[in-house]
Amino acid sequence: MTTTLTRPTTIDSPREPAGRRSDRHRGAWAVLITGLALFMASLDNLVVTTALPVIRVHLHAGLSGLEWTVNAYTLTFAVLLLTAASFGERFGRRRIFMLGITIFTIASAAAALAPNIDLLIVARAVQGAGGAMIMPLSLTLLSAAVKPERRTAALGIWGAIGGAAIALGPLVGGAVTTGWSWHYIFWLNVPIGIILVPLAWWKLAESRGSQTRLDLTGALLVSGGLLGVVLGLVRGNAHGWTSTSVVASFVLGVVLLTVFAGWELRSDAPMMNLRLFSNRGFAAVNVTAMLLSFGLFGSVFFLSQFLQTVQGYSPLGAGLRILPWTGMPMLLAPVVGLLAQRWGGKPLVVVGLALQAVGLFWLALILTPTTAYTQMVPAFIVAGLGMTMFFVPIASLVLGSVNKDLVGLASGTNAAFRELGGVFGVAILGAVFSSSGGYLSAQDYVNGLRPAIFVGASIVVLGFVAALLVPSRRPLAIQESDSLQRIREIPLLDSSRQLSA
Repeated sequence: MTTTLTRPTTIDSPREPAGRRSDRHRGAWAVLITGLALFMASLDNLVVTTALPVIRVHLHAGLSGLEWTVNAYTLTFAVLLLTAASFGERFGRRRIFMLGITIFTIASAAAALAPNIDLLIVARAVQGAGGAMIMPLSLTLLSAAVKPERRTAALGIWGAIGGAAIALGPLVGGAVTTGWSWHYIFWLNVPIGIILVPLAWWKLAESRGSQTRLDLTGALLVSGGLLGVVLGLVRGNAHGWTSTSVVASFVLGVVLLTVFAGWELRSDAPMMNLRLFSNRGFAAVNVTAMLLSFGLFGSVFFLSQFLQTVQGYSPLGAGLRILPWTGMPMLLAPVVGLLAQRWGGKPLVVVGLALQAVGLFWLALILTPTTAYTQMVPAFIVAGLGMTMFFVPIASLVLGSVNKDLVGLASGTNAAFRELGGVFGVAILGAVFSSSGGYLSAQDYVNGLRPAIFVGASIVVLGFVAALLVPSRRPLAIQESDSLQRIREIPLLDSSRQLSA
C-alpha cells in the first residue's frame, strides 16, 4: 500500500497592505523625530533655573546676569516664533526645521563652553532662535505625516511631550547639576541634535505653504513689537514698572505691533492672516493657551522656590517632590489622547482648566511656613490632572480651527501666545509677590507667595471661561462612523424607492 505525502494546507493570514504599513511607519518616525526635537527645545525653557546658584559661583555672575541667562532664551524664542513659521512656509518646513535643530545644537555647545556669563547669555539667545524654528514646524510636519484617523492621538502625544518637557525642566536641571555639572545641561542637547538632523532629512517629507512671497516687513515689525513688550515685562521688576526704560519699551512695542496689524491687513501676502482672529475658535484657543501658561508658569516658578527656600530641599529634592504635578502628563497622556478621540478636545480642555484652577486655589489656601509636603500632594495631583487634560488635546484644537494651508502659522501663533503667557505670568506674579513679601524669612516668602498663587489661579479661571467659547467639534471617529452608516443606508433607500414604485 502506497502512502502519498501531501503538503499540509496553510491558510494565509490577511496581511496589511504595504501602503498602509508605509503610512504607519512614516507617522511613527514623524512622532519620534518631532517629539525629540520639541522635548529638547521646550526643556531649555526652565532647565537652567535650578543650576543658577552653581553658575553664579562658577562664572562670578551677578543677579542681573542670572536673570538674563533665563530671559535671553525666552525673549528670542517668543519673538521669533511667527517669523520662523513664516520662513518655513516660504522656504520649506523640513529645511527650516533642520536649520533650527542645527542652530540649537551649536548654541548648546557654545553655552556649555562659555567662559563667562556674557557669552552664556549670547549662547542662550541663539538657542532660543533655534527653538523658535523647531516648535511650530515640528507640529506642522507631524500633522502632514500622520493620517487623519491617527492625527488626534499623534497631536496629543506631541502636546504632552511639550508640556512634560517644560514642567520637567527644573527637575532635569537639578538632577544633572547635582550628579555631574551644570555644563551637561547643555551638552546633553548636542548628541540628540546630531542624530536628529540626518533623521529629519531621511524620514520627513518636505512641504511648503501657499505663500509665495516672504513678508519681511511684517516679520521685522512683529519681532520688534514683541521684543519691546517682552523686554518691558522681564525688566519691570528689576528697574521699576514706571521707569523710563520700561515704559519706553512698552510704548515702542505697542506702537510696532499696531503698525504690524495695519500692515498685515493691507498686505497681499501677510505672514499672519489677522482675519483668522475673527474666527471665534481660533481666537478663543489662543487666548486660552496664553492664560493657562500665565497661571501655570508663574505658579511653578514660585512653588519650586518655596520647596527650596522655605522647606529646605535641594534643587533635585524640590524637583522630585513637585513630580505629582509636573510628571502627570507622562503617565496619563495616552489615556487622555484616547478620550480626545472619543469625546473631542474641548470637553477635556475645559475640565483641565477647571482642575488646574482648583489645584492652585487649594495650594494658595493651605501654604504656610510649616505646611507638610504630604498636605500639598493632593493639590499637586489635581493640578497635574488638569495640566495633562489641557496639553494633550490643545494642538488638535489649534489645527482644527484653520485651513490645512495655515497650520504652520497657526501653530506658530499658538506657541507664541503660550510663551508670552509664561512671560506675563512670571513677571506679573513676581510683581504681586514683591508687593506683599520677599526673601527675608520663611513667613515673608509665604506672605508674597499666597497672593501671587491666588492671582495665577484667577487667571486660569479666565482661561476656563475663554475655553467655553471654543466651538464644539464632533470627534473624527464619530464623524467617520456616521459617514459609513450613511453609505450603508444608500442601497436600502434605493431598494425601498424601487419597491414603492
